[in-house]
Amino acid sequence: MSRLMSRPAALAASAALLSAGLLAAAVPAATAAPTKYSQSAAERQLEPAGVTWVSSGRCSNRNNSRCTSFEQINKSTVAGVIDFKKASRCAVTLTAGTEKGHASGTYSHWNGYKVDIKLTSCVNSYITHKFRYVGERGDGAKQYKSPSGNVYAREGSHWDVTYYRGSR
Repeated sequence: MSRLMSRPAALAASAALLSAGLLAAAVPAATAAPTKYSQSAAERQLEPAGVTWVSSGRCSNRNNSRCTSFEQINKSTVAGVIDFKKASRCAVTLTAGTEKGHASGTYSHWNGYKVDIKLTSCVNSYITHKFRYVGERGDGAKQYKSPSGNVYAREGSHWDVTYYRGSR
């Protein structure tokens, strides 16, 4: 017959085992850097999913702000865009990726967390009806948060989307 220990006794026993090296401490794993796609690998994911993109410079050079680049985009960002496309059933056109010319910061375009999605009535309706309005950004852009925590900010000509997690 097993005997239950009180919480303080159980903690004391665990501490003794831990200090004796007989019990490993449960330490949260360090957050790993996100895995990245090359330009061609990202295109191979986006294209069959029906996600399109445009570039004012008709190019994909990451160091040219007139291009739309996916070089070094997070795999989770690509997955988020594809999930958004599937869930919304909208035409999704990306107008920006990881190219230079955007604001800096940890969760930036350059670091692979953000894309810009072209405004359409379908995309606009889906975001504003399915996601929770969370207020305006410092620049006045209205922000909506998806159930998974990603943020869709309505800028003048596009949605500036930050994918903190892979799903929409």
